[in-house]
Amino acid sequence: MRISRLYVPTDLAEGRQIMLDEDSAHYVRTVLRLKKDLQIILFNGDGGDYLCTLAEVSRKQVLIDVQQWLDRTVESPLTITFGLGISRGDRMDLAVQKAVELGVNAMTPLLTERCVVQFKGEKKQQRLQHWQKIVQHAAEQSGRTLLPELAEIEHLSDWVDKQSGLKVFLDPYAEASLADLKPEDMKVTLLSGPEGGFSDQEREFAKAAGFIPVRLGSRILRTETASLAALSTVQMLWGDFGSWK
Repeated sequence: MRISRLYVPTDLAEGRQIMLDEDSAHYVRTVLRLKKDLQIILFNGDGGDYLCTLAEVSRKQVLIDVQQWLDRTVESPLTITFGLGISRGDRMDLAVQKAVELGVNAMTPLLTERCVVQFKGEKKQQRLQHWQKIVQHAAEQSGRTLLPELAEIEHLSDWVDKQSGLKVFLDPYAEASLADLKPEDMKVTLLSGPEGGFSDQEREFAKAAGFIPVRLGSRILRTETASLAALSTVQMLWGDFGSWK
């Protein structure tokens, strides 16, 4: 029987009892429908899992006894930083979710010239919180024990100058491919645009900051497809897709 797995933003230690927050308690009680004395795995994103037992499941509270530290990791040897041009609705959600599953270590949503999403008032923070939930749930599902960093929304022109490692941006008109390149110190920074791609000025910004334009085959891919294809490719070339046993 598969044991359910849950992210909790709190300190965990063997022998400790914790009370879940309202959202997590609702998920355990109503969605998973777990009962007292059943096992559950908790993780807090710092590495490793904790095997736990449900001590109480009621409308009032959900208490969990932390029993055993499980020293495990599913991280790739390749460190991936991802700059993702903000796209609309489900496309952005899908890209964030799959980036976590594909092993991204750090991710920054980027405002670009052709970004069609507008952030007014509290909307920026609301979207960040929404994407953070997607990151957490994707980590739960994929078995990751380290939680990828989701940085604050930033303008592309400010972000590009702060990156390191092998730096590439996706451009359907480029001549180079990822297979022509090699990562520096097993670090790759990927830059992917929104719907409509990058403007000429943004391409120049990226090139001036040391980013190499690369293309993914001869077809023009939608933004969410391009990011997933690029992440899969770097994991196959230099990460763990080609080295698992």
